Amino acid sequence: MLNVENLDVWFGFPPDRVDAVKQVSFTVAQGESFGLVGESGSGKSTILRAIAGLIDSWSGRVDVAGQAVHGSHRDRAFYKTVQMVFQDPYASLHPRHSVDAVLHEALKLQGMDNIDRRINQLLDDVGLGRGFRFRYPHQLSGGQRQRVAIARALAGNPRLLLLDEPTSALDVSVQAEILNLLTDLRREHGLTYVMVSHDLAVVGHMCDRLAVMQHGQIVEVMEVDALRRGAGQQDYTRHLIRASAGYERA
Repeated sequence: MLNVENLDVWFGFPPDRVDAVKQVSFTVAQGESFGLVGESGSGKSTILRAIAGLIDSWSGRVDVAGQAVHGSHRDRAFYKTVQMVFQDPYASLHPRHSVDAVLHEALKLQGMDNIDRRINQLLDDVGLGRGFRFRYPHQLSGGQRQRVAIARALAGNPRLLLLDEPTSALDVSVQAEILNLLTDLRREHGLTYVMVSHDLAVVGHMCDRLAVMQHGQIVEVMEVDALRRGAGQQDYTRHLIRASAGYERA
């Protein structure tokens, strides 16, 4: 579903150029859930944004469902295949647009018909129900807003979802609900996920494999079973796993 080879992403120009991602390569099979983990600033979200066409300063090769993508231009066919769910549900929804307007616009942009029926189906799919259709973002909780954002991403029946820390801005009590929803949607719709997270427990719950990143590079690609066992091959991976388990006694 996704093949990334020798991806470089940078910002600015010499002598102030910042190389955010350096020679990153990985593949994600159809139906797989693949995690990108690492400390803040390691380049995880930058990779997703480059794939999604939100950054144009990149080089390398990115193939989605066998089709190469170039620069920041993405056509309708790409966005029918790939959608992204962002970290902050408070920022990703227009405050003056109702849930109905958000989903109607997404469906229209994807060239869908039977929009009224599809809106109701999307709301049912994400566990909101039709009573939320004409509410505005300020009338929704953080978890409900993220459900709307997920519904919007599903509007075009995509095959690949890019998930950028989809629960980190939510209360702990709500995070599990959203993760369980994403697990159910993946199974029901045959979706492929690439998930960025700083929380190894989330990745351990959601993903089949993961790449550990440091300073813009992939340090190690591992099976999630190895993560659960704490069996990283690289020193940095083992340090990250230990740190995620809590503070060590001096």
